[in-house]
Amino acid sequence: MSTQTRMPLGQLLLNRGVITSEQIDQALSHQQTSGHSKLLGELLVELGYCTENQICSALAETYGVPYAAVSPKLCDPSVTELLPRDFLEEHNVLPLFKVYDTLTVALSEPSNVFVIEEIQRLSDCKVQVVCATTKDIKLTLQTYLPAANVFVIDDIIDDAAMEDFAMIENLPEDISDLEEVAGQSPVVKLVNYLIYTAVHENASDIHIEPDEKRLRVRYRVDGQLYEKMSPPHQMHAAIVSRIKIMAELDIAQRRLPQDGSIHVLVQSKPVDLRVSVMPGTHGEKVVIRVIDFRKMLTNLESLGFGYDNLQAFKKVVSHPNGIVLVTGPTGSGKNTTLYSALSELNNEQVNICTVEDPVECKIGGINQFEVHDMAGFTFSSALRSLLRQDPDVIMVGEIRDQETANIAVQAALTGHLVLSTLHTNDAPGAVTRLVDLGVAPYLVSASLIAVLAQRLVRKICPNCKEEYEPTSSIRKTVRTWTDGGEMKFYRGLGCKKCRNTGYVGRIAIHEMFVPDDKMLDLVTEGIPLKALRTAAVDNGMVPLHLDGIEKVKAGITTIDEILRVANVVG
Repeated sequence: MSTQTRMPLGQLLLNRGVITSEQIDQALSHQQTSGHSKLLGELLVELGYCTENQICSALAETYGVPYAAVSPKLCDPSVTELLPRDFLEEHNVLPLFKVYDTLTVALSEPSNVFVIEEIQRLSDCKVQVVCATTKDIKLTLQTYLPAANVFVIDDIIDDAAMEDFAMIENLPEDISDLEEVAGQSPVVKLVNYLIYTAVHENASDIHIEPDEKRLRVRYRVDGQLYEKMSPPHQMHAAIVSRIKIMAELDIAQRRLPQDGSIHVLVQSKPVDLRVSVMPGTHGEKVVIRVIDFRKMLTNLESLGFGYDNLQAFKKVVSHPNGIVLVTGPTGSGKNTTLYSALSELNNEQVNICTVEDPVECKIGGINQFEVHDMAGFTFSSALRSLLRQDPDVIMVGEIRDQETANIAVQAALTGHLVLSTLHTNDAPGAVTRLVDLGVAPYLVSASLIAVLAQRLVRKICPNCKEEYEPTSSIRKTVRTWTDGGEMKFYRGLGCKKCRNTGYVGRIAIHEMFVPDDKMLDLVTEGIPLKALRTAAVDNGMVPLHLDGIEKVKAGITTIDEILRVANVVG
């Protein structure tokens, strides 16, 4: 930082034309008469003479450091692990990114050399400082730091063997004893091991399924289930009780379904787990949804959009009002797309509010509300109340019923941008779905901006990727979809890195329906879905399977994956 003579903050703000000399005098007088210990900058903001951003920008110039309007989009989540959580919160420090041995951090007080020296000591890095507002730093930290009530599950062994999880024979019926057994080392180790390996194998779900004489644990990875292990059947009750304890569920209740959540740290990385317990014929089945929110906080460019679809989607989500829908089956990445869109829109000039069930990813700077049906806080009631909160952008987790659909449409017609999801097979199908829910066709026509349909297809493992010759029937099918030109086909042969599946990770394929005035007139007239789809394609909409073919041509995925999706679309 510069060591030259620094201009006082008030003089700098005066030179910039931000405040007047009378306002400085009033702030100083207020400071003296009221006995305030606050700094001049804090008083100027408190009195409404300038904004925190203007103060921060001036401080940055004073101390010769850059000014940055930080947000989750500008921060590498992994670097927050370089410094202790308590230190970050106490001193309002936000690590932004690390390049070689230099760590760039955002501080609201760039003059605090003691904090900077401590950052150097703790991180063992050179430190580059940028100046940011206290509010922006706190909001971004809230996004990436885990909740306080978390389970640290790193105290396990990577190469844990099944003999470490010895059988617990003759489990007691007494609940207090069962709770004690659930806290014993073999059970705790096994549950930790399941969570730990699920996170490291990028599993989206853990299934714990009892049979008459067998207990099976399966992971869902890249949309496909595979068996991970078969623990001793006698451990089932203790495993379920351990998970219930972690999720704060009633371990005495075994006849009714229960839902809960767990916050865990895996190698200092925060992960949320959504727990569903369901009584079955042979005991309670448990499904744990693994939500690594840092993977959901991504930009739109990384979601697999083709260039034209990306530009079209960015354009429609920048509209001041109207409805934009994302459609597809469960597990097709709809929420990730919506969260990415919200991150693009997120800034201090926009009031973004969401109504979700549940809130899957917490984003700093966005007001998020979780529905509670048992308490009467439903999507429709929450959305109705939300309209009195002066929102600019509203995200509704899902339009499920007529009341929610009608309120969403009215919100769009009264100057709000509404983002939501629907379950339909294709993009034009969202129109008929809204009509089926009871929304008048002319209201759909007046409010609908665009519909994005998407599916997730598995990506070819780069470690065992090979070119191959498909069957003549597949080539014939592809020729009917394309211009008939020759193309190369790739697949994964199967290796240790992809568990012999030939696939690692997933990418989205999209279908972007942006109706023009002519199509909106057809919607008002109640055009059948098939005719609407034909009109959309004639108007330039690229169907899902053709967007998929482009990814086959690029060697990203296989034709088998696209055919699987095409069969869904029809």
